[in-house]
This record gives sequence, structure tokens and C-alpha cells, in this order.
Amino acid sequence: MRIKVVSAIVGLVWMWGSAAMGQTYSEEALTLSRISPGGTARIQGMGGVQNSLGGDLSSAYYNPAGLGMFNRSDFQITPGYAMSGIGTSYLGNSANANQNNLMLANLGIAFHTSKDGEKGLWGGTFAINFNRTNNFNESFTYSALNKDNSIIDYFIQDANGAGTSQFDTNGANYNTPTGLSYFNYLIGPQSEVDANAPNDQYFTYIYPYLPTQTETVKNSGSQSQWTFSYGVNYNDKIFLGFGIGLASFKYKSQKTYTETFLDPYNFPDGTTGTSPMSKMVLNETLDLSGSAINATFGAIFRPVDDFQFGLSAATPSGYLINDSYNASMQTTWNNFTYPATGKALNNEAANTDIVSTTYNLSTPWRVTGGATYFFQKNGFISADAEWVNYGATHYSSTTGDDWSADNQDIKDLYKSVINLRVGGEYRMKDYRFRAGYRLMPDPFQSSQNGVDRSLSSYTAGVGYRKTSFYIDMAVVYTMGSNSYRPYHLNSPYSPLVNLSGQATTVMFTVGFPF
Repeated sequence: MRIKVVSAIVGLVWMWGSAAMGQTYSEEALTLSRISPGGTARIQGMGGVQNSLGGDLSSAYYNPAGLGMFNRSDFQITPGYAMSGIGTSYLGNSANANQNNLMLANLGIAFHTSKDGEKGLWGGTFAINFNRTNNFNESFTYSALNKDNSIIDYFIQDANGAGTSQFDTNGANYNTPTGLSYFNYLIGPQSEVDANAPNDQYFTYIYPYLPTQTETVKNSGSQSQWTFSYGVNYNDKIFLGFGIGLASFKYKSQKTYTETFLDPYNFPDGTTGTSPMSKMVLNETLDLSGSAINATFGAIFRPVDDFQFGLSAATPSGYLINDSYNASMQTTWNNFTYPATGKALNNEAANTDIVSTTYNLSTPWRVTGGATYFFQKNGFISADAEWVNYGATHYSSTTGDDWSADNQDIKDLYKSVINLRVGGEYRMKDYRFRAGYRLMPDPFQSSQNGVDRSLSSYTAGVGYRKTSFYIDMAVVYTMGSNSYRPYHLNSPYSPLVNLSGQATTVMFTVGFPF
């Protein structure tokens, strides 16, 4: 059974360049498709460029042809510390929330085998690499008095058009927040107060007591991939590679939405009234997990010693996703007698079942080209351009559910983009100094709520290299904007929360050639 989620359970991933998760299935598809190339601290310090560079264990994930440039075996580990913050603006009120977490950004080992040069083959390298591509750890909060509407207006809108059987077991709104509002007496059919009124149109006794709305959303989890790759070196001019990737993710979102009603309520005409209910709390939890397989092909060409260019293509990742959702609602009434039943309402509560769903998601192809120019032994500058069509992401069913409407939403909402990365390194004896920039353009075909959802990252790093070990450090600062709707009304007054996010990640790579 697929669930109707009333409000956004969001995974705003400023750190690695994702977007909102779970407000609709189309946004979930975007989150799992809009990933970062990741990599070691060396690569991250240069904006993530690596398509034409090679010689780094990150190549196993991004362009396995770069493994052909190894002349020794290697082992490295890259831990990191992420500090993210999201600011919100809602109905004139502002708030901020921060979250920090430790992570493993990259881990890998490469086994190099030298060849005798027969038929131009100089050597080959097999590598196993772990790469984190999304970090879902962050939180945000907002609060304001809404003078236009309440989430109860959404519940009424969602229930209209069907009788109360929609709240029975197996009914369309049995395991939804709208169903919880019915069992908490927030809404009822108009026929309860007028026998001649329709029983498929709903009302509330709460109107017009408008609420102070507060919500806290906390997300956790990550997306990553283990890659098994092999790259070869032909005449030190042509490098070819191939890799198999095992991708996976875990995501959890917990949100608490509260409406508090003023008592007494001051009406515009100067009179006052008492709200029949003082507080409503809606708790929602969403757990997602999935695994996928993909493949990556790549080539790097070095026509002259100072210049090389690369090309790679990654196939779609075919995820099998497990989705689990549950919700609960509690309401605090002011000893209000519900007219239809005569029941005195004080503390009411209801909860959904744990609703589980399994389905498939296929992410789009990723095709990347890059070029690197070397200033002899003094350093280099490199750039990548990555093409990805987010509108090609699509769902399919494992249980007979129809995903055609969601897939059409994806096609209508998203477009092809060119993600850009540029960076360089300056060498001074055993020391390395790096800087870079990364741009992930807005993936939407048209502006959503007037927000540009591009993500920009500024990076810097240093390194120290000796024959038997190396150590690198990188700092990545990412910023972007997004928006969020706690519930969506078919009116210009549907509430909108504007979000601005920043994340700073510090990572270290320690490596040991052997």
C-alpha cells in the first residue's frame, strides 16, 4: 500500500548537493539522483575534479581509467566532520538550527601490477573503494502565527468528495494524517450538523480560531557506494577502466508539527471567544532504505605530456527501496462537547499502523568529460562537466501499484543540467596547495516558489607527500536555498517556509603507498 503523506518529510542535503526528500515521490527521486562525486581530501580540496586527473583512489568510483595511472599499490582512509545549518523564514519569523556529525567520506585500497610493456600494456590496477555521495544529517525548525489558515483546512480539503468509509480499514484515508484528524474530532461530515447536508463534504468546529504553527524536522542517514574497478595503462598515453558499483542508502526523518490555539481569541471586530481546542500535535516518522547496482566506464587520453582529457559514463542505479511510515496525533480540548455524539473532549489521540511499501527506482545516466593541463612539475588546473537528466528518473512497482502519475510528475518537473567543477593544485617540494569550485544548477524546469535551488561549493586544501605516506586536508563550504510546505492547499495562501542552508565539511586523508 502506498501512503499519502500530508506534509513534507524533508531531507535537505546542503552538504553533498541534494534536494528535498519525501514531500512527494518526485522529490525523493531527485534526492537519490542528485549526488556528489565525493572523493578523497585531495580531490575535494579541488572542487571534486577527477574525470581527467587520475592517480587517486577516488578514480575507482568516478572514472576508473584513472587507476591506470598508478605505479604503486595504495591504501587510504578519509574521515570527515560536517557542520550544517539551516535558516528558516516563515510568515515574517526567522529561526536557525544546526547539526554536526562525524562521517567516513572515502576509503579505498588499490593493487597495482606492472606489465612488461608487451603490446603496449604498461600496467593495471584493481581497486576497492567506498565513497559517500549524500549526507542526510540535518534539522530545521520554524514557528509563526498563521492568520490565513490551519492544517485543518488541508484535512477538510483532502477528505472532501468521499464519505466516512474513507476512514475505515483499507479506506483511502485510514493510515493518513487526514484519518487521524477525523479520529481526533478535528473534522466531520457536514451531515452531522444538518441532515440535508452532503456526507462527503467536511467541516470543523475549530474555525475561525487560527493557530500558532511550529514544526521541527530532524533527518539522518547517508547514501554511499562500494565500487570494484580495474584500470589499465597503454603506452602511458591511453588509460581505460571499468567498475561495478554497489550503491545503498538509509534515510530517516522525524517531524513534530504543532498548532496552538489562542485562548481567548481576539476577533477583528474587538470581541473575544474561546477555542474549543487548545493544541494539536502531529508526529510523523519515515524510514527509507535501498540498494542498487550500476556500472561505470571511462577513458583518459594523454596526447602530449602537459595535457590530458577524460570521458566517463555511469549507468543508471536500479534501487530496490523499502519504505516505512507511521504517524500519531494528540489533541488537547477545553472540555468541548462534540455535538454529534455528546462526548466531552479533553485529551484525544490516534495513530496509524506501520505502513510498509517496496518499489523500484532507476536513476539517470551520468556522462562526464574533463580536461587537465599540467604546468610541468609545478601543478595543474582541471575542470569537469557532468551531464545528467533528472527527468529520466523513474519508478516501477514490485506489487502492482501504478507509478505513471509520479513518473509523469518527474518528467514535467525536472530537466537536464550540466554540473561544473573546476580546481587546481600548486606544488612546492613535498607540499601541495589546492582550491576549487563546484556548481550544481537548479534541476527544476521552471522556478519553484521563486527559489533558485542551485548549490555552490567553495573548496580549499593542503597536502604533504613522502614516498611512504601522504596526508591531505580539505575544507568544503556549500550553500543553497530551498522551500518547504508543511501542507499544501489549492490556494495562494498555502503556507511556505523559505530555507537557506550552509554546510562546512572538514576532511583528512591519510594514505600509505606500498
